[in-house]
Amino acid sequence: MRLSRYFLPVLKETPAEAQIASHRLMLRAGMIKQASAGIYSWLPMGYKVLRNIERIVHEEQARAGHIAMLMPTLQSADLWRESGRYDAYGPEMLRIRDRHERDLLFGPTNEELITDIFRGHVSSYRELPLTLYHIQWKFRDEIRPRFGVMRGREFYMKDGYTFDLDREGALHAYNRHFVSYLRTFERMGLQAIPMQAESGPIGGDTTHEFLVLADTGESEVFYDAAVTDIRMGARDIAYDDRAACQTVVDEFTALYARTDDTHEDAVFEAEVPEARRRRGRAIEVGQIFYFGTKYSEPMGATVTDPEGARVPVHMGSHGIGVSRLVGALIEAFHDEAGIIWPEGVTPFHCGIVNLRQGDAATDAACEGLYAALAAKGLEPLYDDTEERAGAKFATMDLIGLPWRITVGPRGLKAGKVELTSRRSGESEELSPEAAADRIAQIYGV
Repeated sequence: MRLSRYFLPVLKETPAEAQIASHRLMLRAGMIKQASAGIYSWLPMGYKVLRNIERIVHEEQARAGHIAMLMPTLQSADLWRESGRYDAYGPEMLRIRDRHERDLLFGPTNEELITDIFRGHVSSYRELPLTLYHIQWKFRDEIRPRFGVMRGREFYMKDGYTFDLDREGALHAYNRHFVSYLRTFERMGLQAIPMQAESGPIGGDTTHEFLVLADTGESEVFYDAAVTDIRMGARDIAYDDRAACQTVVDEFTALYARTDDTHEDAVFEAEVPEARRRRGRAIEVGQIFYFGTKYSEPMGATVTDPEGARVPVHMGSHGIGVSRLVGALIEAFHDEAGIIWPEGVTPFHCGIVNLRQGDAATDAACEGLYAALAAKGLEPLYDDTEERAGAKFATMDLIGLPWRITVGPRGLKAGKVELTSRRSGESEELSPEAAADRIAQIYGV
């Protein structure tokens, strides 16, 4: 993409309403624009990041054997009355009545709708286990939406639902999601720590939140500092291997890590050496639940078991905040100059800065780099505008592309361009061909 043809409405001043880094930088970098309180339009740069995160989520769900689908945003209130949640959910749920006086709601979650789908099509234990998921816009009418996409009213979310014959099968589905979520977040460059949490309106007594440590987080957390040293890394876990999945869950939950809802001072002090006790803030980016027959029993979602009896299925639900992750990534990766995208989610693989637009040799070198990167399957953002060099560098720092190739007449005389890491600030001079090869190597193409 050429910057002269792109829609990137960057702001020089920070809007007054932006209180945290991610909100401030998303507005300044031209990623979002507020449409109304807690509701945003996603502009091209923000939309690219959102789709990159969504792609990773889809890939890791498919890797775990989960099946994608799509459910509607509007749901019948009758389904929620069946489960008993219609009146219990509270004012966060947007209730609507259509022209035929039928009660509808803008779904904040989909347990009832997926249970209705399941009970209409699945009747035997032989069709289990089953995991269905989708990524869809949802709405919760927050009383005080704030912090941009971190606490908005409309949000983009992956929610998945598991159906198993018994508790043992359902807990393996829980563990399978636990492992897949660790993979998902690490691919984005994030360390999301699983912590024991409260289930809230979803229900059930088994749940973990995945939280990214950040001073601006809405959750207060208590944890053993040693938990931050654990990574999934490159280990390959077979998702059908119950023992292997359980081993990962045991490893990541052996050390104390809880949100304030489940924190116990006495247990914390007894289990964690004083030097490793940590108290801080964190951003929730995902949560998994096992809730047994909470929905299947009242809604009649049953199957025939091996003995021929009709039994309610055991269920769980598993969510990832896709739009919230954009904000969480910025909170985790930024400096005073702007965003620093990890390579896994960056909107463009690198930036090309032309220091002398209109100079024949410089223009030709930039065009050559642009074509060479595209030929390798990479997508650069080429700043071919007439802006001053300082302004071009400031824009590149603000939008946070992890790598920048700077092309100018002086370097070209020696056959060199400058490759700069946004993360470290370190630069090296390379030939244009070597710079393109280095970018391809970084991204494994």
